[in-house]
Amino acid sequence: MSVVVRNTPRTDSGIVEGFATLGVATVHEAQGRTGLLAPRLRPIYRPIRIAGTALTCELAPGDNWMLHVAAEQARPGDILVAVPTSQCGDAYFGELLATSLRARGVRGLVIDAGVRDIADLTVMQFPVWSAAISAQGTVKETVGNVQTPVICAGVRISPGDVIVADDDGVVVVRREQAENVLRNARSRAAGEATKRERLAKGELGLDIYGMREKLAQRGLRYLDAGDD
Repeated sequence: MSVVVRNTPRTDSGIVEGFATLGVATVHEAQGRTGLLAPRLRPIYRPIRIAGTALTCELAPGDNWMLHVAAEQARPGDILVAVPTSQCGDAYFGELLATSLRARGVRGLVIDAGVRDIADLTVMQFPVWSAAISAQGTVKETVGNVQTPVICAGVRISPGDVIVADDDGVVVVRREQAENVLRNARSRAAGEATKRERLAKGELGLDIYGMREKLAQRGLRYLDAGDD
């Protein structure tokens, strides 16, 4: 049976907006190096950075019918996360669907499959992270699921989770953990800002991060030229 789950809870918008100022790498590190989608998902243009709530969609191979169904469930601030049930590089998405989603307030697309109309999407500035770019179209014959948990690029994503995406990739933060992860990520970003200032003044990472003792313990020795 295929289903569309309506009225699913989303992460609080204030928390989501907090993530919008943070990079994927910072968020990934702040939650214990978890939640990072496989690097085959790349942005179709750069620079780009967005955050939003997951609107999930499971699709049949070579069939984009359920993307149109998902558009009906979209709320402002969502990011559509689309996954085929089997590996497929066909173009599920293009400029017309982007126009429809933008009208519904969707901020972008993360899809473990193909897209097309790249030039138009770039001009529109509609953010997309995809596994492939292809002119190969799809059909509309098979139903799937909307707003159910999916596995996208190796990571489980539930409706309403936070999606953060930028030039470096895509990371997901569980809705239930989002507030704590945001706090940790902000703390990490503040620490990085302090270290950046010290590095800019010429201090070495060896000293800032206290690496010298551990390097010595691992057997690293310094010799002057000509020493035996």
